[in-house]
Amino acid sequence: MQIGPYKLKNNLVVAPMAGVTDRPFRQLCKKMGAGMAVSEMVTSNSLLYGSTKTLRRANHEGEVNPISVQIAGADPKMMAEAARYNVDNGAQIIDINMGCPAKKICNVMAGSALLRDEPLVAQILRAVVNAVDVPVTLKIRTGWDKQNRNAVAVARMAEDIGVQALAMHGRTRACAYMGEAEYDTIAAVKQAINIPLIANGDITTPEKARYVLEYTKADAVMIGRAAQGRPWIFREIEHYLETGTHLPPPEVVEIHRVMLEHLHDLYEFYGVETGVRVARKHISWYTKGLAGSANFRHSMNQLQSIEEQLAAINTFFSQLLEQNARLQYAEEAGDLAEALAA
Repeated sequence: MQIGPYKLKNNLVVAPMAGVTDRPFRQLCKKMGAGMAVSEMVTSNSLLYGSTKTLRRANHEGEVNPISVQIAGADPKMMAEAARYNVDNGAQIIDINMGCPAKKICNVMAGSALLRDEPLVAQILRAVVNAVDVPVTLKIRTGWDKQNRNAVAVARMAEDIGVQALAMHGRTRACAYMGEAEYDTIAAVKQAINIPLIANGDITTPEKARYVLEYTKADAVMIGRAAQGRPWIFREIEHYLETGTHLPPPEVVEIHRVMLEHLHDLYEFYGVETGVRVARKHISWYTKGLAGSANFRHSMNQLQSIEEQLAAINTFFSQLLEQNARLQYAEEAGDLAEALAA
């Protein structure tokens, strides 16, 4: 898939997720097979440009191209200023958020709340497209609620104004993340436009990715929550789309290694105090479903230093490896039941 001058290596995109898709996570997902990763949302409020959080979100040092930065707001002039600011700081693609369902965003008429005001949508799109010389993309939902699905109209408007790709979450704003994604609406939008369409919503497995691509005829799929603690989902999907076969799941040793590399990047990126706090949710995601992880995750939330976190992680994975080794030996010896009882 191509967006402006940027030809992606595949059709797998990391969804922008507030508090998740920071630079370490984007880099990791790209390393694991994603063709593009969209940054977490950056406010268009110019008063916040100097804040530590905003400056950190605008940090793309060493990031693999293309660098796509998502901006959010409801004022056309401020959105244009935000677009220029981010291009000056390394953004190669500007993505406009009209898909976020969060109340604190919608209450200021930003995110998916904008879908209620198509004239304002047009003003914002024109302002941003005219403000920068890089490709502008747009993220939307199917509409405000199930009685007001206007994705086709907004998509056509976006294409006419000069937006170069559209990402679409298959739910209305009112649905938030509940219910099932509306792939029929995504398919209808694909038929109505000529620019690339990226389908988003409930894509959690390689089989689901292929189904959505075939059903909607979308040009790419966008993966969000399914990549949390599972960045290898991108290589699994890419392999499945190419071969129709599954890669083996990552072994405990690889999960341990990938997590440690990710955590060290987080500590360096955020500093000690914030790094430890941000790391907790990622540790929880990585270890979910592993034997004994519930107690481990509970105790992890009590630890306050990098050294304590790393020591607890290494102990947990050492115990997992020992347990796996005992189970494998028991299986080979034909005595699995006795090993589990022990």
